[in-house]
Amino acid sequence: MTALTDLLPTLLGVGLLMLVTVGLLAVFRIPHRTAPALAILRGAVQLAVISLILGTVITSPVWVGAALLVMFSVAAVTAARRLGWSWGRLAVVGGSMAAGILVTLAIVFGTGAMALTPRYALAIGGIVIGNAMTIATLAGRHFAESVNERWDEVEAWLALGATRRQSTLELARRAVYSALIPSTDQTKTTGLVTLPGAFVGAIFGGLSPLEAGRFQIVVLASIMAAGSMTAVALIGIIAPVRVRPVRPR
Repeated sequence: MTALTDLLPTLLGVGLLMLVTVGLLAVFRIPHRTAPALAILRGAVQLAVISLILGTVITSPVWVGAALLVMFSVAAVTAARRLGWSWGRLAVVGGSMAAGILVTLAIVFGTGAMALTPRYALAIGGIVIGNAMTIATLAGRHFAESVNERWDEVEAWLALGATRRQSTLELARRAVYSALIPSTDQTKTTGLVTLPGAFVGAIFGGLSPLEAGRFQIVVLASIMAAGSMTAVALIGIIAPVRVRPVRPR
């Protein structure tokens, strides 16, 4: 059990980082400037709770499955809220994410790239779910912003006889591409710019650098596959717009 005194340096460091973040955003009058700090506080509480829970369920397939289901539900709701909440939007976002995640995990464990154990299922599943959520949000927001800004162009295509899908096709393609840029750059620069968290965590967990590297490349490939499928499915559904979309908040 970690003593409170052992946590004081961590609390001090995190607190100072939060002050720097909020202070800098306040100086430049950035909207919702306290959101990052609140996110850190919420994340800390959630990590503390999940750490206690996972210590008892990580070897149980049933409980690991339940944990992944909760993760997916929260991720789908979060992405849907970012794109303009409605039950229909939740269904579209959740369905797109589910398709990408399930196909990816089926390939990873079906080929034996990773052993199908509760521990690996939780680790890879959680990472893939989180990144699918981020990519869905980026793709949907970029598409809505692009269509909103270039609505006159979309209307011109419609006036010329193009279908709703054809009028936004190029914008849809660019939205998918833009959503994948962070994951693509992370994959390209792995080992050169950063040491990914999964790689470092695997080493700290006792794996050899070679095994940790194998785990990390499977994770990166999974992120790219699930993200691509999620973005393409999501944008493919929402691309045929009927009216000018509301600018995302």
